[in-house]
Amino acid sequence: MPIDEILQHTFVAGVEHYATLGSTNDLAKHHAAAGRHRLPLLIVADEQTAGRGRGVNRWWTGRGGLAFSLLLDAASLGVSRRRSPLLALAAAIAVVDAAAPRLPSHQVGLHWPNDVYVDGRKLSGVLVEYLADGHVVIGVGINTNNTMTDAPHELKRTATTLFDLTGIEHNHTELLVAAIAGLETLLERLVDHPELIGRRADTLCLQRGLALSVDLGDQTIRGRCAGIGEDGALLLDTANGRQKVFSGVLD
Repeated sequence: MPIDEILQHTFVAGVEHYATLGSTNDLAKHHAAAGRHRLPLLIVADEQTAGRGRGVNRWWTGRGGLAFSLLLDAASLGVSRRRSPLLALAAAIAVVDAAAPRLPSHQVGLHWPNDVYVDGRKLSGVLVEYLADGHVVIGVGINTNNTMTDAPHELKRTATTLFDLTGIEHNHTELLVAAIAGLETLLERLVDHPELIGRRADTLCLQRGLALSVDLGDQTIRGRCAGIGEDGALLLDTANGRQKVFSGVLD
């Protein structure tokens, strides 16, 4: 992977590339604790053996896939923890904008709170972790040149890859540069005009009109999706009226 090209065309200050890694987010957190790296730091892996999703979920990155994490100083970027829902959406939007030109005949959009779907199947997921020391890690997994024929059985019917959709391999460096450059613009927008992130996410929402059930831990909210709010909340029309959900696990 031509690291110099990534450094030249994005705002990252350092890049680490691994053929195989346990978890890019875990390594980013390790580096944050050590405090020896210039930020933003990008960590890239072609395969993860212990990738994580939200909650107890795991993220499968088969050989040929793409996983990366950005380690950022949240305070210097002006991205506070209360922006977490919008930050995850911003990262997902950046992936949509990078992937959509490669999928001109397919429907590419968002599933709240942080997933990118193509034609009803999951292509990418985002995991945002705010650290106690003021850092934030944005982890992204994209199914690129891997294939669902190698995926765990439970994913074969629910996920997809760029290779399976197009029949060709895609340049990881070009995809990374497009996604990270897009995310940089969205991070600036998140500080100055955060409502624009929510509005864009709403236009990309593929769940509108669907009956959804969200597990909040102590309760479950059920309703029909009315889109995504300017603040990044999932809008649900329930028996008790419209409710906003800022975090939770979709059943």
